[in-house]
Amino acid sequence: MVALLGVAAAVAVSVAVVPPVDGPRAHGVPSVAATVAPTPGDAASPTPTPYVTPSPSPSPVLQLPGPVPATGPGTFTYARGRGEVFGRAGELRTYRVAVERGTDEDLDEFVAKVDATLADPRGWTASGRLRLRRVPGDARHDFTIYLATAGTARRMCAESGVDIRVDGRPYTSCRGAGRVIINLDRWRLSVPHFVRDGVPLETYRSYVINHEVGHELGHAHERCPRAGRPAPVMMQQTLFLRGCTANPWPYRNGRRYTGPPL
Repeated sequence: MVALLGVAAAVAVSVAVVPPVDGPRAHGVPSVAATVAPTPGDAASPTPTPYVTPSPSPSPVLQLPGPVPATGPGTFTYARGRGEVFGRAGELRTYRVAVERGTDEDLDEFVAKVDATLADPRGWTASGRLRLRRVPGDARHDFTIYLATAGTARRMCAESGVDIRVDGRPYTSCRGAGRVIINLDRWRLSVPHFVRDGVPLETYRSYVINHEVGHELGHAHERCPRAGRPAPVMMQQTLFLRGCTANPWPYRNGRRYTGPPL
């Protein structure tokens, strides 16, 4: 019995001696270490995820740099092709889009902004009683949206009986019969109170398109309903806000947004 216990002890000792993991295996017998589960301390630590500082959001463009031509030849390049029909029902009004030659303004970019503004679900077609569609320059149309230098805009507006001068210089845009005339100065530079309040240039551009097209559709000027409220699109936001905040859209939350008549 003593002899057997000694043999058993010897066997136990021989099993406890584990060769290195990468060492040779005697007689083809797998290493005992291969069947031993690692302790928590043996687990590899996870690689920490490096912290990446988020890039700051780019500041909105408030106005464009560089000189703006004050006058031009008074001749225009018209957009080609027909656009989609904007609006789900109602009267169809067609419009052309044109840019004065020599202004270095990209016609396609101007067309894209006009179309996007008029197609927006917050725009004039939200009434469900109006549809709009752009047509080429040689097609029959209801009105034309022009981008013109300040000098040309003054002349074209005066032909319709509208004086766009402020402090002696042509400043605002206007609407004449069948003509929506956007002043290039405002298109590139916005207005001081929008710039001061950090209102993006794209917001001003949407406003001035909707405001002047609103006149073409028969809407008159309105006033700020109350300080702190959005300005109605038919308010003369180019000149003042009078306590309201900038707003380029005639519809808000699916409903026509207006102020008291001027």
